[in-house]
Amino acid sequence: MDIERLRFLLENVKSGHTTIDDALKDLKNLPYEDLGFARIDHHRALRNGYPEVVFCQGKTEEQVRIIMEKLVAHNRTVLATRATPRMYQEVSKSIPGARYHELGRIIEFGAGVTPKKGTILVISAGTADLPVAEEAAITGNAWGHFVEKLYDVGVAGIHRLLDKQQLLNTARVIIVVAGMEGALASVVAGLVDKPVIGVPTSVGYGASFLGLAPLLTMLNSCAAGIGVVNIDNGFGAAALASAIIRSEETES
Repeated sequence: MDIERLRFLLENVKSGHTTIDDALKDLKNLPYEDLGFARIDHHRALRNGYPEVVFCQGKTEEQVRIIMEKLVAHNRTVLATRATPRMYQEVSKSIPGARYHELGRIIEFGAGVTPKKGTILVISAGTADLPVAEEAAITGNAWGHFVEKLYDVGVAGIHRLLDKQQLLNTARVIIVVAGMEGALASVVAGLVDKPVIGVPTSVGYGASFLGLAPLLTMLNSCAAGIGVVNIDNGFGAAALASAIIRSEETES
């Protein structure tokens, strides 16, 4: 139940187009709905601005479909991350409006319905980092932000980044996705006067320790203004970027 849907429901009750009993039916599953294998938090959109997101890893195709069905019934936009093609096939049986982003591994419902505000720039060091970068980009776009992309501009060829200064300056928040040694986040933070969110990835050879090396590099950056999320957590980076943009709008 997102804020706009709740406002619409209350306005219909006020105008007499919806009875109190019908409104209560729509609200009966608040604050959560117990499915036995999951308890869906229908209040999350009212508290945080966006509905619960389905983390598909470890769930069955049927469980993902059932949870998505319940969320779609109450929200305009719903995301399921780390989804497989088989999960999407199952979801599409009952939610024909769902869309699958194969590279970002996301099932999305309600694409394009959220008004856009604030620009998030997603930068990747290498092409191998794109699954994580796309997870961030898709999430940011679904949650109502303009998203720009600048991919494969890692420090091994830093000139590919340096001639994009104008693009860096237009963003409100920048997400930098990098594996290997993860140095790109420090470079970007040294070029801009805005929040930079570092996302270390598990891309790299043995001594990168599945993302631990870039994680430590980003945490130990000498450049100011960097926040760091967990390894491969493109979704978390987009959530933080969205929170930064929305908090500034609230203050203004």
